[in-house]
Amino acid sequence: MAHLILWSRKLYRPHLNLPIRSLNNVVYGDYGSLPTNVKSFVQEKADLCKPAAVHICDGSTAEAEHLANVLIQKGTWKSLENYENCYLARTDPRDVARVESKTFICTNNKRDTIPTPAEGVKGQLGNWQHPEAMMQHLDGLFSGCMEGRTMYVMPFSMGPIGSPFSKIGIQLTDSPYTVSSTRVMTRMGSKVLQTLGDGHFTRCTHSVGYPLAQGKADVPWPCNPDNTIITHFPASNQIISFGSGYGGNSLLGKKCFALRLGSILAKQEGWLAEHMLILGITNPEGEKKYIAAAFPSACGKTNLAMMKPTLPGWKVECVGDDIAWMRFDEEGILRAVNPENGFFGVAPGTSNSTNPSAMATITRNTVFTNVAETSKGELFWEGLEDEVDLSQVNVTSWLGDTDWRPESGKPSSHPNSRFCTPSRQCPVMDAAWEDPKGVPISAILFGGRRPTTIPLVMEAKNWRQGVYWGAAMRSEATAAAEHGGKVIMHDPFAMRPFFGYNFGDYIQHWLDFGNKEGLSLPKVYFVNWFRKQDGKFIWPGFGENCRVLEWIFNRAKGADTAVETPIGVLPKPGAINTEGLGPLDMKSLFDINKSDWEAEYDAVQKYFNEQLPQDLPPAIQQELNSLRSRLSDM
Repeated sequence: MAHLILWSRKLYRPHLNLPIRSLNNVVYGDYGSLPTNVKSFVQEKADLCKPAAVHICDGSTAEAEHLANVLIQKGTWKSLENYENCYLARTDPRDVARVESKTFICTNNKRDTIPTPAEGVKGQLGNWQHPEAMMQHLDGLFSGCMEGRTMYVMPFSMGPIGSPFSKIGIQLTDSPYTVSSTRVMTRMGSKVLQTLGDGHFTRCTHSVGYPLAQGKADVPWPCNPDNTIITHFPASNQIISFGSGYGGNSLLGKKCFALRLGSILAKQEGWLAEHMLILGITNPEGEKKYIAAAFPSACGKTNLAMMKPTLPGWKVECVGDDIAWMRFDEEGILRAVNPENGFFGVAPGTSNSTNPSAMATITRNTVFTNVAETSKGELFWEGLEDEVDLSQVNVTSWLGDTDWRPESGKPSSHPNSRFCTPSRQCPVMDAAWEDPKGVPISAILFGGRRPTTIPLVMEAKNWRQGVYWGAAMRSEATAAAEHGGKVIMHDPFAMRPFFGYNFGDYIQHWLDFGNKEGLSLPKVYFVNWFRKQDGKFIWPGFGENCRVLEWIFNRAKGADTAVETPIGVLPKPGAINTEGLGPLDMKSLFDINKSDWEAEYDAVQKYFNEQLPQDLPPAIQQELNSLRSRLSDM
């Protein structure tokens, strides 16, 4: 508890020797001013976890500076002197990614949460446990888990404070790293409590699972990998996470709240909580449209959301790079907000050539996790080879190797290494990114890494076909999850790790919007920047992707630039502007190979048969049957 002395006497009232039940060990903040339901939550968990101190977060700059000092003193953070208010963290090598196998939704009825797979098949669409059994297990893990530590009470808002879209949570954690990151990723602090009043909130409890019994020394990155578990309780609107400090497992407002519980709330209330970026695109004439797009992690969401277009006169601005909450307004227009307040981006592959806006964003007020550092105090990760002269510096890898070299056989930075940075710093943030009404969506994109089969872009003939494309999405696996290797995985709607309820019901929820009168449904597209020929990408990607967005933009305006094919609506020859690109094999980018598509059909049908034998909506099977019929006629 030595770090508590960093606070002035005016801020802290140390009463650490009084019993926790009285909460006289509140060292910062006014416990008595908390709303009654929040106070009850804090008391309940403090009795269970037995922290040595309680800190009620206000979100102030002084508090942020204190937490930075705590983390530096603990050895969790290193201050980066070449950057303004930036820090480097290195995790325990066993705690580097989301742990899907240890993530559970807890409901009384298993089928409410996950589909029933075919006999002898392991389900891939979430993990279920009965709430009573899980809570008993968690009570054992959390009993005394915060001994010797501070329990931080974080009021946070997902979405702009006071927006009709927004939801409020209270997270309790013993990780100052989590507090500092949550302050970036959400609207966190006293203003949230003022807005909450006696209203409802999502209860979030997190512990690194590393209590400090008397005489036990702390470590720079406390965690408990053998007992890590992330749980969600929809009936009590509660999230409980134990054992991991990694952002995807400890920032409970992010995937846990905004997507898993968020998708349940969205179904109940008639809206959509999606793993999607939101961007605004403006043409040379000043017309603007907004697009939402779903990609699995590390498939280019952030790069697309912050794209620097190569076409003269076009402009792309970012509303959000990861999560979209969308609902139809009273006029039937689909509107979207970004519930987050920061970017939790993948560092490797980010550079001034691939994403100059991200590079400009992360030069200050940013926390970097599991990246490398040079002897000159510069950051380094894979993708920066053309920007950092490795012949002139020594590089310390994320694992602490002080003489890392490219030929060492190991990456300098973990493939899932991250930057956590405020959205407001991004030079291309859209002026309406915090509009409480949201922005109007003209098009929805699905996409993924597909080296073969899928064309550069295709448009759905109708809403139902678009929903089918979302349900049938497949993509190469990413480093954001614990499985490794580049295998093609089914990742429907880019939501496979984040469904809060039965995937079959989720599909039907999407389909139902197509049957409602008075809605202006956006056009739906599938894009694939990653098609290869002879092992090399055909399409240049990055800023050149604006050429595909131009076609989509014009299609949303009603341009006659498309032709129907057996797989969907494709651009007419020459409809994609390729001026200035040089030689480019557009034919291969749009080639429809019958045998490849028959294999695609077989893979999707097999997946549905195995994973959704009882829960697949009939409309999706009809869409798949229709595809098969059209392929037979080719």
